[in-house]
Amino acid sequence: MPVHPNAICDSKARIAQTAEVGPYSIVGADVEIGAGSRLMAHVYIEGPTWIGEDNIFYPYSTVGVASQDLKYKGERAETRIGSRNKIREFVTIHRGTGGGGLVTKIGDDNLLMAYVHVAHDAQVGNHAVLSHGATLGGHVMVADWAIVGAYTGVHQFCRVGRHAFIGGYSVVTQDILPYSSTVSEREIRVFGANRTGLERRGFSNDRIEDLQKAFRLLTRAGLNTTQAVERIRAEIPNSSELEELLEFMRSAERGFVK
Repeated sequence: MPVHPNAICDSKARIAQTAEVGPYSIVGADVEIGAGSRLMAHVYIEGPTWIGEDNIFYPYSTVGVASQDLKYKGERAETRIGSRNKIREFVTIHRGTGGGGLVTKIGDDNLLMAYVHVAHDAQVGNHAVLSHGATLGGHVMVADWAIVGAYTGVHQFCRVGRHAFIGGYSVVTQDILPYSSTVSEREIRVFGANRTGLERRGFSNDRIEDLQKAFRLLTRAGLNTTQAVERIRAEIPNSSELEELLEFMRSAERGFVK
């Protein structure tokens, strides 16, 4: 494997023959790096960490280090990263804790831009984008195709639904509805369906318009949530997207942004 002579790899690390470890990178014990993954330079990885194939870690990114949670007492906890992710400069990804399932997990095909922080026990799905300086608190869940805007902070235990868009500099203290476009101005609120993102992913105009109508009833019709759900059920054709939205609302433990 192409390991730079100025890199330090623990003898107990398992690194695929086609992986690359750049200069001044440090790979600890109990780290597994899959085929085609590349650590450019000055990358620091502690174990237990599992990294899939064809990922690229840019300089000064840090993976698998101990949580900043003061309840963490050194219990064995893991970091798992899938394949084809781009981890940009100064990204920090902390391993899990005993209070959150003992694992921090990132799926496939994600982009974590510079200075992103992924805290303990967070779960990021596939095809998500975390923009510059975005911060995920502990136990946060970010679903597939979500976009978290620059310098947005997501509070512990919050969920970000599939295909959701969160504008930059937002403060998120409740769940973000799937398919929504949510932005902080004077307060954080939903501005409708994430039309641009859904169009890019091939959703038909009819499906987008149905979601747009659902968000209008939920956020702009002067209805409480129960009344809005009744109107949505009565007026909008049923679809998998609509059922996903309503189930997400039903299961929200912290409430959700309207």
